[in-house]
Amino acid sequence: MELGVDLVEIGRIKALARRNPKFLTRVFSKAEIAYCKAKKNPWPHFAVRFAAKEAVYKALGKAEVPLTAISVHRGKDGRPSVKIKGKPVRGLKLALSHGRDHAVAFATKL
Repeated sequence: MELGVDLVEIGRIKALARRNPKFLTRVFSKAEIAYCKAKKNPWPHFAVRFAAKEAVYKALGKAEVPLTAISVHRGKDGRPSVKIKGKPVRGLKLALSHGRDHAVAFATKL
């Protein structure tokens, strides 16, 4: 079993996006951007997805998988899932959480 974890400051993601308008489109899929922007405060949602991408990257241990190929989705049951280049990843579990200042993600590959 492989484990990946990442902790992100929400304010850092917000500042990056404001400094560089292309940041969001370079890192997140159109579906991820739409999901986050539909929220009253999108920044915790962007931050937790960024943390998830990093955690998945670490759990997979594959340098050839760019962050842009990893996308986070919510299932009908509300659980997060991951797709790489549009395809579900078997045996990968993801847990996400965010508070006022930080977002964290854990990924395990069975």
